[in-house]
Amino acid sequence: MNPLTGTAVGKRYRARWAVRECSFTVPEGSVVALVGPNGAGKSTLLRMAAGLVRPTTGELRVFDTPVRGAIHPDVSFLAQNRPLYRDLTVRELVRVAAGMNERWSSERAHEVLGLLAGVDPDAKVAALSAGARSQTAIALALGRLPRLLLLDEPLSDLDPLSRDETLRIIMTEVAERGTTVVMSSHLLTDLHKVCDRILLIDEGRVQVDGDVEDVLARHEVLVGPTSDESGVGGTLISATRAQRRSTLLVRDPERAREGWVGDRPDLESLVMGYLRASRERRSGGGAAGSAR
Repeated sequence: MNPLTGTAVGKRYRARWAVRECSFTVPEGSVVALVGPNGAGKSTLLRMAAGLVRPTTGELRVFDTPVRGAIHPDVSFLAQNRPLYRDLTVRELVRVAAGMNERWSSERAHEVLGLLAGVDPDAKVAALSAGARSQTAIALALGRLPRLLLLDEPLSDLDPLSRDETLRIIMTEVAERGTTVVMSSHLLTDLHKVCDRILLIDEGRVQVDGDVEDVLARHEVLVGPTSDESGVGGTLISATRAQRRSTLLVRDPERAREGWVGDRPDLESLVMGYLRASRERRSGGGAAGSAR
């Protein structure tokens, strides 16, 4: 039973599709990097999976149960705007959460808070830094003892040390409880440290869905003469050109002619290539296509 699956999922707001025809699978125990440009539909997809937004088309299933406008008891969702009661202290928030959730562990929430150096449990939420509010929200999300954890930009407000601290807590949750995590973020280097799958969406559609290592193995960064790009086979994702040299991101590459040097991309260069292609399409450039 997969924690989360989507079948031709779409969400339309008036004339604009935020998500369209998205089909994907999130295997149990995986940590998924949900990536894409701003406005790609990442937050909408997470909100639909959490039951806060109804799809216009298609279906989302959580632990084989259709999502029908309410959060599944095995799911925790951290929204990008971190909705917390600003006039309460952190300790009071934990007590309030205990009364709002049927399955709840104040012990787990306080355990996580105790591991977060920047959070004072007796401080009011309004007095906390943006990073401390994010960490508090993560502690509350883990207090639900989720089997599926949905995180929308959980690292965006954190300094490097706090990011490392928070990622360690999330990965402990995965290791000890088998929690499945779907995490959107623009911090690609941090994602590569912890994520074993990638779900890349652009203009509301799935572009890449799979195991990170398998996806990276199917791509190659090739550097060679601009005058001889026809010597590169495969599907061209994006290209940058300078001083008669081209740098190409190619999917399913064939053996290039002499004069081209290839290397396997890391997660950051892969995603950057797809984002670059997205920008070119939006501006009318249309980079993707056959590299031949």
